[in-house]
Amino acid sequence: MKNIFLTISAAAVMGLLGSCTKEPLNNINEDESRIYITNYDSTASFSAYKTFSIVDSVSVINNNQLTQKAITDYDAAVIAAVKARMGQQGYTLVNKSQDPDLGINVSRIYNTSTGIVSYPDYWGAYYGYWDPFYWGYPGYGYGFPAYYGTYQIREGALSIDALDLKDAGADKKIKGVWMGLVRGSGVFRTANVPGHINSLFDQSGYFKANQ
Repeated sequence: MKNIFLTISAAAVMGLLGSCTKEPLNNINEDESRIYITNYDSTASFSAYKTFSIVDSVSVINNNQLTQKAITDYDAAVIAAVKARMGQQGYTLVNKSQDPDLGINVSRIYNTSTGIVSYPDYWGAYYGYWDPFYWGYPGYGYGFPAYYGTYQIREGALSIDALDLKDAGADKKIKGVWMGLVRGSGVFRTANVPGHINSLFDQSGYFKANQ
């Protein structure tokens, strides 16, 4: 995989650059928060592939561990949207028993992390702008007890991978030729699925059967 394309909406970038607050992401809406990343093998000839097959369920991965295969309404919508868009790109859907040129995997990825925040350090010692002399204590400094809190973040992403089954080699390795990743707010909202899939393919102009 030699080329990576990262797309983030112009509004989101302007929101990040133009904000002077500690929480600039509070100023962007859900659509602007999403990031669409695609990565592909620049040596692959996408026009050489003609057929594809796609998984019938979605892998659910928690902290790098496969926990289940699922087919929720959201999962079914993703699979249907990928099928439709692959057809628009000129590929023919076949059963996996019919030796497809490409195999499509779909995964929901979740990562949970825990951290610690020091409240005085985060907000700054604004009380220090008043000289202790004001209170009748010249030469004194300020001290403040340390307060710490913990937080936990659970981040999710949708991953779609295209695998080269046509040229699977004698070394018994299947090469990935394309990857699409969606991150941000509303990633797992079913109504957003068509936009996710179209955004990934729209920025992958090379991914089509007829070029």
